[in-house]
Amino acid sequence: MKIHEYQAKEILRTFGVATPRGQVTDSPEEAGRIAKELGGRAVVKAQIHAGGRGKGGGVKLAKSPDEAVELGKKILGMQLVTHQTGPQGQKVKKILVEEALDIARELYLGITLDRAIGQPVMMVSKQGGMEIEVVAAKDPTAIVREPFDPAWGLQSYQARKLADALSLTGETHKKSIGFFIALAKAYVATDASLSEINPLLVTGAGDIIALDAKMNFDDNALFRHPNIKEYRDLDEEDALEVEASKFGLNYIKLDGNVGCMVNGAGLAMATMDIIQYAGGKPANFLDVGGGANEEQVKNAMRIILSDPNVKAVLINIFGGIMRCDIIATGVVNAIQEIGIKVPVVVRLEGTNVEEGKAILKSSGLAVIPANDMKDAAEKVIASLGKVA
Repeated sequence: MKIHEYQAKEILRTFGVATPRGQVTDSPEEAGRIAKELGGRAVVKAQIHAGGRGKGGGVKLAKSPDEAVELGKKILGMQLVTHQTGPQGQKVKKILVEEALDIARELYLGITLDRAIGQPVMMVSKQGGMEIEVVAAKDPTAIVREPFDPAWGLQSYQARKLADALSLTGETHKKSIGFFIALAKAYVATDASLSEINPLLVTGAGDIIALDAKMNFDDNALFRHPNIKEYRDLDEEDALEVEASKFGLNYIKLDGNVGCMVNGAGLAMATMDIIQYAGGKPANFLDVGGGANEEQVKNAMRIILSDPNVKAVLINIFGGIMRCDIIATGVVNAIQEIGIKVPVVVRLEGTNVEEGKAILKSSGLAVIPANDMKDAAEKVIASLGKVA
């Protein structure tokens, strides 16, 4: 789950991570009041779940409370387009008004999970304010990594190593050690999957402050954090992904035209790969899970077909715990209730596969059977050429 910048900063402050003074609002007039309280000069920042907001015009400096009001009017309600939103952009419904700080240096600080070693890794770079992917591509040596044991947390010697890598000295070096350790505590305690501060600010007075903050969380651990779960903003999520979550389905919208229904994340990835290998592009990732019932399958089919970009559907099921006859019954019921105007290719294998195939055959529906994954991918791509 993703949250807004202002929400991430609220969490980080509870762990002792320094952030700028500021308030969030959905009113231009309120933005002016906040700016006045902050001393007149303030930064007005669009709050959406995407990076690159500054480049898209969503982060502006107000030199006075009146200018903060005008910027609030421009930014609130705008369709902010960044490299992460796609060309459709995202509507800005809230802005964060923060104090303008004296910027001496901009650094990068982040924590993510390194699955290869099974530990979180803190990363720092002197090239703050830039996308870390760009830094990594241009100069991998510019990023210093420090894995740490989540049970013990980031140790002082590790924090000192990172501070040295950033060429921090004196009181700033000392303050950074506490800052890094506090961020590591916040990451572990909240079951975060990502915690990123870009830029990490060194002020003219030598203070270390999280000028920006981004946090993502492990959905499977949210039951332990009801306070964080309340931060979820459904307006920032794709409508079909939200709908799928209501039925316990894992759905991610993509930009292709072949809808995919599978059971199991590994099979989903393999299915998307083989669609591309056959010359097509998947329109979604949809995993009904290992124990889906007929109702879930029916809703999965409805959600896939709700995407107007879907011009064909590939159902690829391996029945282990999941029975092929349940999948077949759900698909038939969905098609009969919803109606379908695009080709549907079905590949079934595993438990009760013959019963499943018989259900599809006796339904009288124009479902295209496939023998294996390769055959299924070739048939669904061939069917696209027959779509008007």
